Amino acid sequence: MTADDSVRLRPVQPGDLPRMCDLQLDPESNSMAVTIPRTKEAFAAHWAKVLDDPGITARVVLLGDAFVGNICCFPIDGQDHIGYWIDRAYWGMGIASRALHLLLGEVTKRPLVASAATSNGASIRVLVKCGFVIEEVRLSPASDRYPEREKAVLVLR
Repeated sequence: MTADDSVRLRPVQPGDLPRMCDLQLDPESNSMAVTIPRTKEAFAAHWAKVLDDPGITARVVLLGDAFVGNICCFPIDGQDHIGYWIDRAYWGMGIASRALHLLLGEVTKRPLVASAATSNGASIRVLVKCGFVIEEVRLSPASDRYPEREKAVLVLR
């Protein structure tokens, strides 16, 4: 079985949130993505808003029947953004690329924006493989979700 054959997406359901919260707490994943994990309370509050917003496309990534991550399209400042999080145990298997390909078939509006820390070469490769182009690299200030970091802004037109 290859990732291409067995990766599928389905809408995020409230019962998925504990697993998603646990995934975003992984220290190695946060180091790679250059993110600061949310507390369980902040995570629950954030996702309550996400699930209540019809303008957000939020999907669970499944490999066969295994829950391996999530992927979303969401508006920020008038632009539609893409974000994803894959369980570290499943990195390097082409799952993120396949999940993004599937989401891009479902979300047909363009342009779409994504950003990744410049140190996160794997995520940048996933985005470029799916047609995103780096349009800007800039220093991004620290926030409650991100430390100060250099990030690449990629766009799919």
